[in-house]
Amino acid sequence: MDPKRELTSVDLAALVGEFGAYEGAKVDKAYLYGDDLVRLKMRDFDRGRMELILEVGEVKRAHTVAPERVPDAPGRPPQFAMMLRNRLSGADFAGVEQYEFDRILEFVFERDDGTTRIIVELFGQGNVAVTDGEYEVIDCLETVRLKSRTVVPGSRYEFPDTRTNPLTISREAFDHEMEDSDTDVVRTLATQLNFGGLYAEELCTRAGVEKGMDIDDADEAVYDRLYEAIERLALDLRNGNFDPRLYLEGDDESDEDDDASGGQVVDVTPFPLEEHADFDGEPYDSFLSALDDYFFRLELADEEEPDPTDQRPDFESEIAKHERIIEQQQGAIEGFEQEAESLREQAELLYAKYGLVDDILSTVREAREQDRSWDEIRDRFEEGADRGIDAAEAVVGVDGSDGTVTVEIDGERIDLVARQGVEQNADRLYTEAKRVEEKKEGALAAIENTREDLEDAKRRRDEWEADESGEAEKDESEEEESAPRDWLSQPSIPIRENEPWFDRFRWFETSDDFLVIGGRSADQNEELVKKYLEPGDMVLHTQAHGGPVTVLKATDPSEASSSDIELPESSLEEAAQFAVSYSSIWKDGRYAGDVYAVDSDQVSKTPESGEYLEKGGFAIRGDRTYYRDTAVGAAVGIQCEPYTRVIGGPPSAIEGRAVTTIELEPGQYAQADTAKRLYREFRERFEDETFVRKIASPDRIQHFMPPGGSRIKDD
Repeated sequence: MDPKRELTSVDLAALVGEFGAYEGAKVDKAYLYGDDLVRLKMRDFDRGRMELILEVGEVKRAHTVAPERVPDAPGRPPQFAMMLRNRLSGADFAGVEQYEFDRILEFVFERDDGTTRIIVELFGQGNVAVTDGEYEVIDCLETVRLKSRTVVPGSRYEFPDTRTNPLTISREAFDHEMEDSDTDVVRTLATQLNFGGLYAEELCTRAGVEKGMDIDDADEAVYDRLYEAIERLALDLRNGNFDPRLYLEGDDESDEDDDASGGQVVDVTPFPLEEHADFDGEPYDSFLSALDDYFFRLELADEEEPDPTDQRPDFESEIAKHERIIEQQQGAIEGFEQEAESLREQAELLYAKYGLVDDILSTVREAREQDRSWDEIRDRFEEGADRGIDAAEAVVGVDGSDGTVTVEIDGERIDLVARQGVEQNADRLYTEAKRVEEKKEGALAAIENTREDLEDAKRRRDEWEADESGEAEKDESEEEESAPRDWLSQPSIPIRENEPWFDRFRWFETSDDFLVIGGRSADQNEELVKKYLEPGDMVLHTQAHGGPVTVLKATDPSEASSSDIELPESSLEEAAQFAVSYSSIWKDGRYAGDVYAVDSDQVSKTPESGEYLEKGGFAIRGDRTYYRDTAVGAAVGIQCEPYTRVIGGPPSAIEGRAVTTIELEPGQYAQADTAKRLYREFRERFEDETFVRKIASPDRIQHFMPPGGSRIKDD
């Protein structure tokens, strides 16, 4: 069984109660790791230091962590972390709520100057949105722009569409959801009732109901047992009747007397599950402490370096997994097709029985206009059915909670919105059918990706078997000496940090190993000319206003300066491209500009008589060498030797130094958004994703990007 990496809706419902014990704790500091893990350092007056972790990447979790287990603080706090510190420092933790039964937690913090809400989305791509007391988004890790909802800074936070909450569902609504299904019992609980696979199976087991039972075979007694099991689960969650368990998958080869803690963690739950009876279960006093241990052990297991003496990778399990996913996706596609067809047939039936349906809807509207209750309307239809009135006989249900009437036409049950006419109800069904068709298109795209993964697994299996059988013999020692190390496929990359003196400036090293530095502000432009400009250096600047002072260094400041060093033309051209790319030319969306170059002794901070130099400005005396129509160009890459770090600059200079690069061009995406895309792309390229998180946060990537909007080239 694959270890759980995302908290379920049931987990979150249990967490809300335990988090309540920390209300009143004060926030000390906030941190952001990479683009998906937020840490809040807090003080609880009864328990002392408290660490809250919110992670929304491949692992999705929200829980407290023992102080000794928190990751080291990042060296440079990104803007998102600084915003959190400004809003939360000294604030009181006022509580947390789960939105409906969705995988969304809303943490509330109070301070004299206002309320801050941190909304954590633990589904899909994951997100953390920070809003004020009125739900206006201050900032978010991911911007969301969908037809159904928008989450962007400056707008009001929009929750996803409400789903059925099975913990508060009435018996009547439960029966309706079950009867509305066309699959088996366990899938109905998982999807229609939103329990997910594990808890749907657990409820069936607790209720003594066969999981694969077709919904049409489920009678009232089955519904009774399932609803009672749901009520007991809901009662335990409301009352905090927890008995947490951390489940481990034992090693079949180990002795029975071995310590169970040596197994691989597979799940953590707020109470024991019958579905996990085959696993070793460790009890805990609180669900929060169980979660802390679980994810700590999971991270340790993920970071373990593979033993080179390990046996053959389990390609068969991987292939079987992909084949199983494809089978599920095919089933989903068939389900979407059937659902869309059913919805269209329902819409056509409404038109086919237009008079009958119109009679029903008109009766309901007239009764409501006369202030008759929904119960009276239901009774009126039942009386009409007893008298043999066709329209009344077609009505099989009236639901005042959402203003709907359920009719049965030619054996097909159709829910009608009472306030709408026949045409509107039919259009609604056609629209819903179209939406389902769109879901089908998404599923078709997903199944193609899975098929590619399947073929890739088969290819790797065949390559492994060919190597093992001697069909692809290689002299490994000679290969290691002659070929560069494949850093992207390394399971673990050692960190070798180095923060040079010029790191606070813009910088890169040319293809000829010369250093180029540029100012980020008027202050830095001033500093470069006054402090770091040496004889033999070249100064470059765009002809357009608004660009960095760019210095192509002949020597390092720690070395003796020399005017005898001849700077290669290739380095000058790369420095010119750097100057134009990090100027207003890129920011304005243009693709080329003019750059001039002068010797260091032609640059002066002393203006001509009667002239004035702004801060960061300088005077040029003598002839200039022009690089006309210099094309903009920038790339960001990750370097693994001799140091592990992010680098950026002209593509021709970066590609030779980085193990992988991404080229940019002027575009419509904000710098921060593009930096997050680059971060995710780099994580996908490296086998060791933790390496990317440690050295290449989105904020660090942004450090090397041109100002203004960008996009990935050829994207």
